[in-house]
Amino acid sequence: MDNQSSEVLDIEPPLAAELADAPGPDRRSRVSRDFWPGLGLCAAVGLAVLALGSVVPSLSPMLVAILAGIVLRNVVPIHAALEPGIALAAKRVLRWGVVLLGLQVSIPTIIGLGPGVLVIVTCAVAITFCSTLAMGRLLRMDRDMYTLIAAGFSICGAAAVAGMQGTIRASEEKVAAAVALVVLYGTLMIPATAGLAALLGFGPGDAGTLIGASTHEVAQVVAAAGIAGGGPLLAVAVTVKLARVSLMAPVVAGVSLLRNHGATRVPGQKRPALMPLFVVGFIVMILVASIGIVPAPVLGGVKLVQQFLLASAMFALGLGVHVKSLMKLGARPVLLGLFATVVIMAVVFAGIFLGLGANI
Repeated sequence: MDNQSSEVLDIEPPLAAELADAPGPDRRSRVSRDFWPGLGLCAAVGLAVLALGSVVPSLSPMLVAILAGIVLRNVVPIHAALEPGIALAAKRVLRWGVVLLGLQVSIPTIIGLGPGVLVIVTCAVAITFCSTLAMGRLLRMDRDMYTLIAAGFSICGAAAVAGMQGTIRASEEKVAAAVALVVLYGTLMIPATAGLAALLGFGPGDAGTLIGASTHEVAQVVAAAGIAGGGPLLAVAVTVKLARVSLMAPVVAGVSLLRNHGATRVPGQKRPALMPLFVVGFIVMILVASIGIVPAPVLGGVKLVQQFLLASAMFALGLGVHVKSLMKLGARPVLLGLFATVVIMAVVFAGIFLGLGANI
């Protein structure tokens, strides 16, 4: 088996070499068997953190999963037999989770927010993403690191980090750092946005717009909106948040195009896809949700599957993190996360004060 085949199968080079001499059917069977132990471990943890999240709603299952992976990797030796399945979960399973996220986004529902809210959402994502990239360069940070932070803070938290990781192929340490920062600042945003909405006397429309357009994770949006009043406010906040989620596809596709355009190609090498396949799948799922052909109970079940896939993938990513390497990142990612949070809140406040918030 050559190096290209090894990469496609997402298996370790020693295993690929060992399988090279095996007959075709035996090789496929061996690959399947070697994946199952690691996949089983990731799936078990994914189920466990989802169960924990249902008992303690304030906990982010994805954060708990990635932290569990980090602790396990740095405290307990990981058996080599688990590595192929862990690698598969960190790549393929993660991308399937991002694809299924598209079923939570409906174009008619987003349009129903009104043109003002769509302007706020578009500006919040675009300005935050671009300014975070610029500040990351100014801070002389690693390009993959500030790109992941820009995606997570401007679009939809850990899911956007996962989507961007599938395009730029950043290391597990950088993905873990970006996810941790998103959850840290997003958690701080829960009391901050709810408190500011009450302090400024915002109605349900403006308060929902503020929370949905500036808070990083969907779960954090639900928590903040519940504190702020729930009901119609919660509905607006979640819909605004999903409007931000819908912008993940064009942002990730744009980054992919820019990276591929600037990359040096080896003669005879296959040209990279203009858009990652999982992003195409994400767009297709948005279209399916918009048509309205999927029954609500099925959508609810798919949402649980999507959360399970992302939680399992986050645990796998955590297992790729070595604390010593993570500590070398320094204070600059923390400062960049603070900068991105301030920028997105400033943009959203500006839009609300201009009268562009949701009218309900």
